[in-house]
Parts: sequence; C-alpha cells; structure tokens
Amino acid sequence: MAIRDIIIAPDPRLKQISLPVNEVDDALRVLMDDMLETMYDAPGIGLAAIQVGEPKRVIVMDLANEDETPAPRFFVNPEILSVSEDLATYEEGCLSVPEFYEDVERPAHCRIRYLDYNGVEQEEDCDELFATCFQHEMDHLEGVLFIDHLSKLKRSMMLKKLIKAKKLMEKEPA
Repeated sequence: MAIRDIIIAPDPRLKQISLPVNEVDDALRVLMDDMLETMYDAPGIGLAAIQVGEPKRVIVMDLANEDETPAPRFFVNPEILSVSEDLATYEEGCLSVPEFYEDVERPAHCRIRYLDYNGVEQEEDCDELFATCFQHEMDHLEGVLFIDHLSKLKRSMMLKKLIKAKKLMEKEPA
C-alpha cells in the first residue's frame, strides 16, 4: 500500500466526471488499498478515486470513531437508487478543500447499490452520517465539490483562500 497525493481545489481534475470500472481485479484492489491508506493518513472519513488523480467510479470510507476498530468500506461503480424527501444538515469538510467546513443540506436517507471489494453487488439503505458521506463522495464522481452546494459568495471566498495558501506553499523553500 502507498499513500498518494490528494488533489487540492481548485485543480481542474476535480471537475472531471469519473468513468465506470469494468471489473474489480487486483489492480483495482491496490488502488482501493492505497486510497484507504491515504484517507487514514490525511485523516478523513471518505475519499473518491478522482481525489488521488484516478477518474474511476471508486469510493472508500470508514466512519468508525478514533476509539473504535476501523471499519473500512469500498464502493465500486456506486449509484444512488433513491433519496428521501426529508433533509439533514451536517457540517462537511473535504480532503480536497483542506481546513474549510460548512453546513450542507442533503437528503437524510438514500438507497444505494455498488460492487464491494470483491466485486459482489450490494444494495443497502443509509442514513445519518453514512448518507451524507456517501452523497458527498458521489458528488466527487460527478465533478462536484461540497463547496458547490454553498452560496456563490462563500464558495468564492474559500477558493480565493485555497489559491492564496497554494501560492504560499509554492514559495516556501523545500
């Protein structure tokens, strides 16, 4: 396993729409293992393949608290089958938009389908943090960031701060 670089907004690669995966094979499992290690190292609770430069419909997630046993989840070619009309608001952050957090309103419940780590099709219902995180990561597969759900003014302010921070990092001696 290897820790990969996480792409930071406003990198245009984050706006790519990810492509379906043809099969769950050993090469894809290496990618998923690398993504999981990268996510844990960051640290985060979810990561889409596009965030490490792979425009593939793959998500990894682990919603276990720090004091709990890790519970990694893998989602290949995930899809949302249905969403509830009721909404929930969670403060979201993103490894590609570091150090920024904002409340985002999303459907409180969704039914999903995906292939697991072994390529077996799964369907399940998700709610609360799982539903929010899943929808957040699904957005990445469509080239959408959580800041795209915010007002134009808030989004613009965040992007300006990210660009400024990137320029400062580039000027620092190695």
